[in-house]
Amino acid sequence: MNNEELKQHARNIRRNIIKEVYNAQSGHPGGSLGAADILTELYFEVMDITPENAGTRDRDRFVLSKGHVSPLLYAVLAEKGIIPEEELMTFRKLDSKLQGHPNMNYVKGVDMSTGSLGQGLAAADGMALANKLDGNDHRIYALVGDGESEEGEIWEAAMAAHHYKNDNLCAVIDVNGLQIDGKTDDVIGPNPLGDKFAAFGWHVIEVNGHDFDELRAAFKEAKETKGVPTAIIAHTVKGKGVSFMENQAGWHGKAPNEEQYKQALAELEAE
Repeated sequence: MNNEELKQHARNIRRNIIKEVYNAQSGHPGGSLGAADILTELYFEVMDITPENAGTRDRDRFVLSKGHVSPLLYAVLAEKGIIPEEELMTFRKLDSKLQGHPNMNYVKGVDMSTGSLGQGLAAADGMALANKLDGNDHRIYALVGDGESEEGEIWEAAMAAHHYKNDNLCAVIDVNGLQIDGKTDDVIGPNPLGDKFAAFGWHVIEVNGHDFDELRAAFKEAKETKGVPTAIIAHTVKGKGVSFMENQAGWHGKAPNEEQYKQALAELEAE
């Protein structure tokens, strides 16, 4: 798949993120928009997930550790044809399967129920170790937030993954520098994340999280790395693609009004 095709998928995904959050008048648009290119590369070039095998374990699997960016995961699953696109408009509605945090029991293609920050990487550890014990060659991927990395369990999971030599595990750390309370460096300051993962024995790659060439090369390098897990430090722009949302912590978890909704869709269309 060429980069223009990937960019078109990412545009569609971003439009659906805005539609989901606006229609629900609730949700987390900032981080969802920011990580859209990462998941586009994962789902359309790297992972072997298809509508046919999405309900099985015999494929690569993905854990959304930062579970609040569920609008992104649902939009990706719809773009991939795993869930119906029209179902996105039920996001966060009563009796909908598409709730604010993903539930693996209800949504095809969701590999782990997540929401409480810090826990997803540990779950991905377990899945990777289980694959090794089962002789399953498929890989496990996880998306972790930089604000989420302030949670202690992330570092317990990092230590365990190195101990068990989970080289079938790749964690993407979404570094946008913002969290619900403002700048990450002002809250606790998790940086330098690359140095910290390296100190825990991980192979570390730093990329622009919006550059498909860099993402493609990083995932290839991760797959070829043996004996240790890989952390891809992906630098992103929170709210990417919508001018008034970009680099604004206030759009971490807020829905646009009608005027903002129309402007956001117009900007994404123009892009």
